[in-house]
Amino acid sequence: MLKEIAELLNEGTEISPLLSGVLQKLLQVTGVTTGWIFLISPDGRHTVASANHLPPALAKNGCEPLRKGGCWCIEGFRNGSLTKASNIIECRRIEKAIKQNEGGTDGITHHATIPLQSGEEVFGLLNVAAPGKKQFSRDELALLESVALQIGSAIKRIRLTKKEQEVALIEERNRLARDLHDSVNQLLFSLTLTARGGAEMTSDEVTKNTFRNIQGLAQEALTEMRALIWQLRPSGLEKGLIQAIKGYGEMLGLNVSTKLSGVLALPSLVEEALWRISQEALNNSKRHSGQEHVHIFIKVMPCEVLLIISDDGCGFLYEKDRTLPTFGIESMRERVEALGGTFRLNSDPGKGTTIYVAMPY
Repeated sequence: MLKEIAELLNEGTEISPLLSGVLQKLLQVTGVTTGWIFLISPDGRHTVASANHLPPALAKNGCEPLRKGGCWCIEGFRNGSLTKASNIIECRRIEKAIKQNEGGTDGITHHATIPLQSGEEVFGLLNVAAPGKKQFSRDELALLESVALQIGSAIKRIRLTKKEQEVALIEERNRLARDLHDSVNQLLFSLTLTARGGAEMTSDEVTKNTFRNIQGLAQEALTEMRALIWQLRPSGLEKGLIQAIKGYGEMLGLNVSTKLSGVLALPSLVEEALWRISQEALNNSKRHSGQEHVHIFIKVMPCEVLLIISDDGCGFLYEKDRTLPTFGIESMRERVEALGGTFRLNSDPGKGTTIYVAMPY
């Protein structure tokens, strides 16, 4: 059984399907009927990463009895007292379900809980149960602990791999940004100077206008190139999201006012998403709003960050039930929803445009 689970874990490249697959395999070969896995963040917040064959009382409303509230195993994980596989004598979640008669527990009254860890790192808990089973033997707990250690190692491997991929992606973006700056950007700058010089050297009005048109087009291309370089390697992001947004707005010729509520310390994926969304919103405002002022408000709450971007421009007719009007706005929504957030856009002709983004972290 351990060999089959190890093979399954070794093939996994995404945490969520990996946990679902290994939990299903575990239930098939051990005789336990129900299992669920909590992933717990460093700040103590837990999520139900996988659940299999839950009784109705625990499965209702998208596993709400598991997702909400506290229990001994979560508290033990948080305070460091739960370090090995243990029998849970009193489970608040199951007791509450029995007491309130919320759909039945299929005979489940107790469960075992096992920390998912790799070395000194801990990631969450594996919980398993069976009808009428009040206690798991020492050998059963040892077996479950072996499985949990394998799961913990797989989680660590996947997370390290993703971090390496993120670093490699950033390095590649930086290399491409340097190449564009050193080659195409410099050529466009030289072209603007050459066109300006040509306009000053000729007295023929037609030729002068031609050179001026070339200069204008080259300058426009240079601005676009600088914006592209910013998108690849945001100058100032290392100093914080707010500074990067303001700097990008200034580069576009916008006056960006910002307001921050809370302490801005976000995971890299969330910060990256907010940065890209802000970029696209500023680009749209520059191209379409007819105004130079953009307002950005960021509110950081314990489990969620709120981003509001608004302008007082011309706006547009937007119907909520119809497809979003541009590919850029659609990509913003997809980026938000991919991280479990919500995206909302409000706009009316003559009343400006406002984008609301709420994202968990």
